[in-house]
Amino acid sequence: MDYLFGSLFEEDYLVRTLGALANSPDIALTELVANAWDAGASDVSITIPSEFSNEIIVADNGTGLMPEDFRKRWMTLGYNRLKYQGDIVQFPQGNGTGYRRAFGRNGVGRHGMLCFSNQYIVETFHESGIGSRFIVAVMSGPQPFTLIHEERIKGPGHGTILRAKVERNLPDPKVVRELLSARFMQDPRFQVTVNGSSIELMQHQGLIDSRKIIVSDNVSLELVIIDSSKTAKTARQHGVAFWVGNRLVGEPSWTLGDYSVDGRTSFAKRHTIVVKTNDLFDEVMPDWSAFKRGPIIDSVYRIVASNIEALYKQSMKERIQETQHAVLFQHRTELIQLHALGRVEVSQFVEQLTEEQPTINQEYLSAAVQAVIQLEKSRSGASLLHKLSMLTEEDVDGLNRLLDDWSVKDALVVLDEIDKRLLVIEALSRFSKEPTTDELKTLHPLVLQARWLFGPEFDSPHYTSNVSLTSAMSKLFQKKVNKDAFYNARNRPDIIIVENATMSAVCSEEFDDESPLLKMKRILIIELKRGGFAIGRSEMDQAGHYVEDLLNSGHLSGTPFINAFVVGHEIDSKVTRIRKVGDNPERGRIEATTFGQLVSTANQRLLRLKEQLDDRYKGYTDTTIVQKVLSEPYMGDLLEDTESA
Repeated sequence: MDYLFGSLFEEDYLVRTLGALANSPDIALTELVANAWDAGASDVSITIPSEFSNEIIVADNGTGLMPEDFRKRWMTLGYNRLKYQGDIVQFPQGNGTGYRRAFGRNGVGRHGMLCFSNQYIVETFHESGIGSRFIVAVMSGPQPFTLIHEERIKGPGHGTILRAKVERNLPDPKVVRELLSARFMQDPRFQVTVNGSSIELMQHQGLIDSRKIIVSDNVSLELVIIDSSKTAKTARQHGVAFWVGNRLVGEPSWTLGDYSVDGRTSFAKRHTIVVKTNDLFDEVMPDWSAFKRGPIIDSVYRIVASNIEALYKQSMKERIQETQHAVLFQHRTELIQLHALGRVEVSQFVEQLTEEQPTINQEYLSAAVQAVIQLEKSRSGASLLHKLSMLTEEDVDGLNRLLDDWSVKDALVVLDEIDKRLLVIEALSRFSKEPTTDELKTLHPLVLQARWLFGPEFDSPHYTSNVSLTSAMSKLFQKKVNKDAFYNARNRPDIIIVENATMSAVCSEEFDDESPLLKMKRILIIELKRGGFAIGRSEMDQAGHYVEDLLNSGHLSGTPFINAFVVGHEIDSKVTRIRKVGDNPERGRIEATTFGQLVSTANQRLLRLKEQLDDRYKGYTDTTIVQKVLSEPYMGDLLEDTESA
């Protein structure tokens, strides 16, 4: 078939197409060394110049190439090694024998010299004695790269030498030596030197562990773990390498019989593990391609895999700790504002989540911690404190029995709730004395958070806002419910505005013995007078009417008992403070009280409980990860100290 016009290539087409191979020296040299591995080399020598424009040289003692092989393999883009040569490496005479699988797949690695220059020289000597020199260059036009020179040369032995003048990406010899030694030291008969020196296994900077392992009376192993500090391009450049008599058995792999490590993880791509022994010669296949399967090798695999798993967990533990610290430090300001229990809960949440998901992204963990912090801000210890409040002040034995059943966390919950209630009390004490205080927007929200002020029987989460009760009150008092006062639909009732006061009601419900339906059991009505107001007979009479009218309204389910409290700044001396509604049985009670009396009683009770709990748990030491983060010096704190000085 005739073509009118073929494809054309820009001069930098191939360099751009090669990506990291043409821009990262460590990747380029790794690929070139892998090519030498595939050529059956036992030695690779890399010479890196100290300045640009000088030559970088990569030389190996592999099989070398015949001229026709060079043109077919080297000059073919995307050469398929598996198709034409297979994946088993052929060794030249003199390099010994053994089993080695080739790295090469797509024929890209041989272009690694383009990382340093657009032109390079290949001198290759086939073991038959034929030597050749080729000059390859990146070109524009119909070919992306071209063979611009070819000649026959003589040279000793066999192998290949690559040369190029460094025009860009001058490598650091020390970095290259560390990386290549870690990536290719799995085979003791494959030596890589950089500028004349190499790194032995036990002298490698990445050596993180070396341990002796006893498998049986006749088999002992030495396990050596190397961290290359950077992930390899493929997991095949790492794995578990078994050396028997300082000779590689098979190829490094993360699969050990019935045991395996996920080679896709960063751990697998970072580490090389060498298992050295002189006790397994009889267990090696004749061609050294693998071990014979049997009980001895199964035990070896199991013990080595167990040690790798422990190493992996330790590695992940260190990573997890770094992630935990970074995330918690990020939320330091919010954590400082949390109560003690909240910090414990955040710590436990972070530890549990990172244990279950050790590879969790730091961004995701931060979002999760933020959500938990918000939940902790709304935590309440009311249910536990309710158990305490139901005890009499004289019931010391009961208190001790209760506290004996509590954990430190329970105590922290209660202490946190006490601190919150003390803040409410302080606010009530401050604002209730002022005649100008708005009871709707200031006092009533505080009181609604503190039903416990009216007696321990109301200190329970079972007292809830009730839609039917709200509806009944609205119909009874002919007052429109003020929706602006509906602060939180989950735990605060509607507030009804009456003359010189506001009123709210909550109730508890229970199942009737003779019916499966819920019915009202107890109703708490709070009528709150404005700041500075004195409670007189008329206020008590009106509250009594409210209770009687509500009891006889027909709007209530069941026959609940109603407690009504009228709260003001002071009480007229001629007023009876407690009135009963109904007789045999009593149906309700109206009680007048002052903000001061509520505050005084609550302070006395709460502070006493706080002192008892503080004393009982004074030996508690917070060692959570949150506290560790908060205990560290913080630049913001230092700046504040400097400014205050």
